[in-house]
Parts: sequence; structure tokens; C-alpha cells
Amino acid sequence: MKIRLSDLWRWDGTIGRGPYAVIGLLGFALKHNIDRFVAMLVFHRPWGLFNYWIPPTRALRITSLPRADQTFLATMVAMALPFIWVGVVLTLRRLRDAGLPPGLVVMFFLPLVNLIFFALLSVMPTRLPEGFEELGSGGRVRAFLDRTIPEGELASAALAVLLTVAFGVAATALSTAGLQRYGWSLFVALPFVLGLGSVLIYGYHRPRGYASCLAVSAISILLLGVGLLAVAIEGAICMAMAAPLALVISSIGASIGYVIQRRPDVMHPAPSMMLVLVLSVPGLMEAEHAAPPEPPVFAVRTSIEINAPPEEVWRQVVSFAEIPPPQDPLFRLGIAYPTRATLDGRGVGAVRHCVFSTGAFVEPIQVWDEPHLLRFSVAANPPPMQEWTPYKEIHPPHLQGFLVSRQGQFLLTPLPGNRTRLEGTTWYQHHLWHASYWQLWSDTVIHHIHLRVLRHIKREVEQSRAEHL
Repeated sequence: MKIRLSDLWRWDGTIGRGPYAVIGLLGFALKHNIDRFVAMLVFHRPWGLFNYWIPPTRALRITSLPRADQTFLATMVAMALPFIWVGVVLTLRRLRDAGLPPGLVVMFFLPLVNLIFFALLSVMPTRLPEGFEELGSGGRVRAFLDRTIPEGELASAALAVLLTVAFGVAATALSTAGLQRYGWSLFVALPFVLGLGSVLIYGYHRPRGYASCLAVSAISILLLGVGLLAVAIEGAICMAMAAPLALVISSIGASIGYVIQRRPDVMHPAPSMMLVLVLSVPGLMEAEHAAPPEPPVFAVRTSIEINAPPEEVWRQVVSFAEIPPPQDPLFRLGIAYPTRATLDGRGVGAVRHCVFSTGAFVEPIQVWDEPHLLRFSVAANPPPMQEWTPYKEIHPPHLQGFLVSRQGQFLLTPLPGNRTRLEGTTWYQHHLWHASYWQLWSDTVIHHIHLRVLRHIKREVEQSRAEHL
């Protein structure tokens, strides 16, 4: 194995799997230590492995960040550019060496997926000349796979689905019940590996069509959901929310698997590739458990206009009577919804209890500016939903402490004509990743919760006002 300095910047030519793996590992170690040194000693900020996977939306909105964050993020991006160049050119040359399409270099930019892709490229052999076959090691394992994996299209698809679903159930149980993590490795790495692995098994003996590869991958993901429901690991609501992300990620893995299985010479090291896939997921789960990323704080604001002055609206804001049963389909699916609010005391230090269908939020009052602003922290959170399950009840870890309200407020703004704009805001965190994807769901849920409360306050205030006029 010979490594030349020119390997670090040349984009033409090829590079073998050995030099590629060595340069990649040493380059990552060097970059991580430089980044950690600059982050801690220059900017006085912690820096861990999962900091590299900053949500793209945050990087694109760099101009809207505080000046200190802009400087920090710009510095880290500038330091990353040389390493990005080296990573891209090495991946291009390795793809050429393995006889794979150069377009697969886009995998270099996909968080977490790029780690698995790097591991695969590190074991895939150089493309052999026409008529040659790699013998190498692992002959007994290949012979076992030759006998075990059926040659028929339907039979190989069935085995691919069976094995990937079994692996998916075990990996999900490890992440959720074992490690208490709903992270990148569960929602990104696992679907990618299931999609890629199912296609490698399906196309082990002969190349399969692209549509059928995607179908096998999708069936694996859907049946994994059925399996998790059957063994009471998760409920139907959470799986329905995760399904769109899982299907997209698994289709990416299936697409790469389709490209690989079209080359019979690449399929000879299939045992090595499958071992990489099987070990990568629990390995990433353990790494994420050891160095969990810090969840961001999100804010949801919802407003409504009420035909009454702030003084009359305030009385309903601090506490309100029972809200009629919900008609919103979202709440009928099992999402927790507010039913009433009570207040113990008055002013700063009083405690508000907002009772939901699954329990009560305990809300110590921080700001009491009657009749303009009521702000409170949240000392206790009830479960965010009641999961659908064929069993009497289940208790997946995400129902406790994974969607946490931190603070809330009601802002009353007087409007012309003796009217009031009532705005409710909730600041919250969730420990589900990718954070931006799950924010789409959580923002929607919290917005519906706000509307239920605000519409009830509007109805009660305006009805009371009409009775006294």
C-alpha cells in the first residue's frame, strides 16, 4: 500500500481501498482535533463528533444568527474547506477505482450516511478486468451465502425482507429501550442500511431491476413498522410520523445497492460489505449514546384576535373552565390536548396548572404584567400522546422526556375598537433527530394546541361580553 502526497488533492486517476481508508481515518482524526482545539480555546465552546451534522437550514440562515454564532460557524466552515476538497477528490477516485458512477460522490455530503458509505468504499475491491474474478479470502462465507440465498427473484426478495426486518427490530430495540436514544443512527443510519442491505441480498446472485429494488426496500421498512407494533416496541402514531423519512432514506440506500449489485465482480466481497452494514448501525448508536448532541430550542407562536379589551381577556388567560371535547382529528388520533387551566395564588410565584388529556403541565409564573403579559416556566410535562397499539398500553421511551416544554407565555396587545390580539408562545425541546424533520411534526401539534386554547378563550370572552351588553 503506497500513499503519495498528490493523493490529497488530485481529482483524476484512481486510489485503492487501503490508501483511501488510511487517509480518510487520519484526515478525520486530524480535523476533529483541530476543530476541537479552535472551538474550545478560541471560542470557549464544546465540540463533539455530532457537531459536524449541523442542520443545513441553520447554516443557510447564518446571517440571522447572533454575531458570535456567525463568526464561530464561518470559522468552522472555512477550516473545513480543505478537508472537504480532500474528501471529495478521494471519494471520486475511489469510485472510479471500484467502477462505480462518480455521481455517488454526493453521498459524501449526507450526514451519517457518509460514514457508512466510507466504510463500504474501504472494503470494495478495485474493478477487475473483463474475464477476471477476485478470489481472495472469505470463500467459505461466500459458499455459505451461495447456498443460503435463493436464486429465484421472489424467494431472494422474501429472504431479504425477512432478514432486514429482523435486524431492524433488534436495532430499534437497542436504540430505544436499551440506549434511550431516538437519534441520527435510528432515523437515518438504520433505514439507509436496511435499504442497501435488502437490495444486496436480493441481487446477490444476479442483477435486479431498479423498480423491484426500491419495492423490496420499501416493503422492508413497512414490515419493520408492523414488526415494531407487533412486539410492542413502538406505537402506530410514532411510526406513521417516522415513515416518510425512513422511506426516503431507505430508497437512497436501495439506489446505491442497485448500482452495486449490477456488478458481479463487486458482489464477491459481499460478506465484507454485509458485515460493515451489520456492525455500523449498533456502532453509531453506541457513539451517539456516548456523546449525545444538544437539542435545539424551538419556539411556536400562534395568535388570534378577540372582540374585547385586554382586561376582560386576561381573566380567561390565567385560568379557564373545561373545554368541550375536541373535534380536531389530530387530537382524536391520540395527541394530548388541553382540557382546563387552574391557578394557585396570584402574581409572580403563583403556579398555573394546564391540565391535558394525559396529565397536567405545572407552570410557575415568572412574569405577571396584568393585563399585558403572562410568562411561566414549565416544571413538569405530561406525556405528549397516547400511542395506538393492539395491546392494552405500551410505554415507549419517547413518551417521557423526549418532547419537553421549557417556557410559555401569553401576550395581550390592545387593538383599535376595544379589541385584543392574544398571542401564545411555547418554547420547547425534543430529543428526536434529525431535529428539523421532527420539528415539522412538533410545531404542527403545538400550533393546534395553541389554537384549541385561544379559540376557547375567544369564545368564552366574547360570549360573556355579549351577555352583559
